[in-house]
Amino acid sequence: MSDTPRPPGQALVEKMANLLWKEYPGHFGGALSKELAGPDTTGSRRLDFRISRYAPMAYVQEHVHKVQEQVYYVLEGEGVLTLDEARHLMRPHDFVYVPPGIRHSFHNTGTAGLVFLVITTPASDDEETL
Repeated sequence: MSDTPRPPGQALVEKMANLLWKEYPGHFGGALSKELAGPDTTGSRRLDFRISRYAPMAYVQEHVHKVQEQVYYVLEGEGVLTLDEARHLMRPHDFVYVPPGIRHSFHNTGTAGLVFLVITTPASDDEETL
């Protein structure tokens, strides 16, 4: 896959193995993600779709989105998702919807990798790009 963003409006068929893992800002200890469809891979401004794999003890620090909505869907492993002050144990086939304005974090508390899908819309949390 090219490092150049694709213009919006073009279809994309890709192999996940061609994409590199990245540790995004605010992610620590081996909290890695691959952008499957989003600004860098498809040119989309409305959608960011990732697969994430967190090593044991890895996490994303607590943060809040101004305008973005997210869905996490757990495929493998287990971890603790915090929404504001509430802690939730997440295991395979559990999912969560996180609306804008909710403080959240996700920690791998298990002994194996925590693998989950993340859908975020819009792709940017900058209100001016909407």
